[in-house]
Amino acid sequence: MSRGLFQGCGELSNAKVCKSMKNRYSHWFAALASDDKSPVYRRLVNLIAADIDSGLYQPQERLPTLRDMAARLSLNYSTVARAYSEARSRGLIDSSPGTGSYVKGKTPSFSLRGGGDVEMTMNSLPEPADPALLEALNAEAAALFDGGNLQSLLRYQDFGGSEADKLAGVQLLAPLLEQPSVERMLVCPGIHSVLVALLSMLAKAGDTVCVPDLVYPGLKAIAAQLGVSLKALECDSEGPTIRSLEAMCRAESVAALYLNPTLQNPTTHTMSMRRREAIADLARRYSLPIIEDDAYALVPEVPVAPIANLVPELTYYVTGLSKCFGPGMRVAYLHTPGKLIAKRTAGALRSLSVMASPVNNALATRWIDKGMLAAMVTSIRAESRARQALAAQYFSDYSYAAHPDGFHLWLTLPGAVEQSPSVVASHLRTQKVGVVSSAAFSTNNRPPPAVRLCLGGTTTRYQYEESLKLVVDILEHPSHLSSISF
Repeated sequence: MSRGLFQGCGELSNAKVCKSMKNRYSHWFAALASDDKSPVYRRLVNLIAADIDSGLYQPQERLPTLRDMAARLSLNYSTVARAYSEARSRGLIDSSPGTGSYVKGKTPSFSLRGGGDVEMTMNSLPEPADPALLEALNAEAAALFDGGNLQSLLRYQDFGGSEADKLAGVQLLAPLLEQPSVERMLVCPGIHSVLVALLSMLAKAGDTVCVPDLVYPGLKAIAAQLGVSLKALECDSEGPTIRSLEAMCRAESVAALYLNPTLQNPTTHTMSMRRREAIADLARRYSLPIIEDDAYALVPEVPVAPIANLVPELTYYVTGLSKCFGPGMRVAYLHTPGKLIAKRTAGALRSLSVMASPVNNALATRWIDKGMLAAMVTSIRAESRARQALAAQYFSDYSYAAHPDGFHLWLTLPGAVEQSPSVVASHLRTQKVGVVSSAAFSTNNRPPPAVRLCLGGTTTRYQYEESLKLVVDILEHPSHLSSISF
């Protein structure tokens, strides 16, 4: 399969452009060459859908012509033509004679919050409705700027946060990590930026990073941009199996292992302590660095101890405030394997983002110091439980995975609609309800018949309940899908 994959590049005069094309579609080649028994045209459609969901394809972006795509992937022209036709029927692309094929994107567009739209594509927490809590948050924010130190927050700062910011991070992580250290702590501009830095630092183009078979779509986009190969591990209800991880470590050189062990996005699964111990033991035997993305660590009332406690010398542990205070708080706390590694990681992060916002850092530090974090998490957890109870009521006849404290769920589509999660997602967007198809998360090109729903992000519980009714309507009446014209 690998031979001749880039035969179409021979027509290009610019070698850099040719190389760019190779990088752009590198994750497609492995998927198309896999042991997946599904038709090639369907796999190609799923790859297009996944790249649209993850942002690799932007609305109105032009796709290669049928002949160019067939040449680049060493596929038959008729196979690519059938894939493009299927992509049009799913509402993923538009085509017209003389102009080519273009990405439709996520249409119709609607606002991310407020108004009359119900947004479930971004995994946002439910916004707290406690007037006293919101007033206290506002008061502390006002006090920060009334203190007369605004000018100092507008200057360049050392990367990694001030001493006060790092101490707040230690306070935040104290219930989770056994010995959080200021010397190993970096305050960063969001978890996503941390993942960019860690992948660029731990792996070079062409290197392998092991991941679950379903993963945060942003990581797929980062890896594609860096030319890093994501290898999917066999998973069960707790995450990657030890057998598959050890087989991968024996078969090839693995640069790092990425895990999202608590309320995993999208499956909602939480890895048991026994599984964490087994992964830590294997990582130590193979000197395997672990990126522990614990974005949801503070959401469960009873958390499981991080893998970083078991193998601290190999684990890069990161969590943040976007799932506690709101996605606008792009503040993450990275605990590195050691003091010297913290300095090296700071250099990688600095080259990508210069520094985290001192204003955001100072606000986060103030809220943590004043005890606002616990109050926010308690409020969010209470609302999440209420919404999970509604989901249990509406989806009682269907199979889904969820955590009572979490604000997303993983819904398995019934037989009548299981072949078309992308179609389900596209249809629901026409009803101003957004869900995310399994293709966006898949790393082995075998997405299950499932979609992720975010239970937060809406302004009222009433709006959320109305959205559940629309989802159930599709599950009960799948014939509605065939009547939709994209």
